[in-house]
Amino acid sequence: MSTESSRHVAMDNLKIRLQKNAALFTVIVVFLAFYAFYNANHPRGFSTAVYIQNANEVFALAMVAMAQTIPVLMGGLDLSVGAIMTLVNCLASHLLNGSPSQIALGMLLCVLAGTACGFLNGCVVVYGRIQPIIATLATGAIFMGIALFLRPTPGGDVDGDLAWALTNDLYEIAATYGFAENGEAAWFTAISWIPVPLVLLVAAAVLVWLPFARSVTGRSVYAIGSAEGAAYMSGLSIDRAKIAAFTLGGFFAGLGGLYLTLQTSSGNADIPQAGAYTLNSIAAVVIGGTSLLGGVGSAIGSIFGALVLRTISFNFRIFEIDPLLQPLFEGVVLLAAVSLGALAVVRVKNTLDLFR
Repeated sequence: MSTESSRHVAMDNLKIRLQKNAALFTVIVVFLAFYAFYNANHPRGFSTAVYIQNANEVFALAMVAMAQTIPVLMGGLDLSVGAIMTLVNCLASHLLNGSPSQIALGMLLCVLAGTACGFLNGCVVVYGRIQPIIATLATGAIFMGIALFLRPTPGGDVDGDLAWALTNDLYEIAATYGFAENGEAAWFTAISWIPVPLVLLVAAAVLVWLPFARSVTGRSVYAIGSAEGAAYMSGLSIDRAKIAAFTLGGFFAGLGGLYLTLQTSSGNADIPQAGAYTLNSIAAVVIGGTSLLGGVGSAIGSIFGALVLRTISFNFRIFEIDPLLQPLFEGVVLLAAVSLGALAVVRVKNTLDLFR
């Protein structure tokens, strides 16, 4: 192949990649613009304290948005992600105390509980042959009932050092547990300002989501959302992929509930809060560029969708927007995101193209 031909192939591949990730690039730009505007108007903007506060507020929603992304990629919705988060939050408020080994075991049990809830969702959908939106509506009610049983009233006993270290910057982890000579090592100083929740968020995306998305099961999830019939005829394990998808969703929601416990140092079986997180997770997924028709999108985009939603609320605080008007602005943003996502469908001349 000649050099000129190779150059054309490279340019075509780059063009395809840019078109494929246009929604992701757009939401990243929107987030950066909103966040820069917020920091520019914040009295303490562009400071570590602001970054830590913002990272704490966004982490749980980002996890729930990642949990919502996977069933949406299959063309469904999971209405139980907020309930799973709340259930794990209430469970963690009982288990995150005691000796280091007891705390570690408690954290493991909390994550396993969220994962088990997701696995149950997958089994109900696959073996019960029920639409995900209906199945998860029912299981979500069950999960909230268990959460209310665990925490009839808000409260809990959470290890203070753990909660402080994981909801601050890296320096506080070093200072709390004596790593890197109290965080004064030269190599550590350069990164000591980074908020811990941001590190955990990146770790969840890089160590969990990306390997899953590139695995056979992950690609099967995309194939199911694009055309389930074609995926079945291709020999893909549809049932296994669906169960794995909901199980991973439960894992992410469980991480969100676990962190919410560390952030609040308590458990609260708050039904309105669970519902709000579920609805906001759908909004974050849509803003992040994942198609509600399935087959297109990424949990990375959903993370930035969650960041956009939270940044909008940050700006509300700065400019003291009336709380009664805040849902109006959020609704306009969501409507705009959905409308932009629907442009691809509007431009389709042959409706059969939607199923190719």
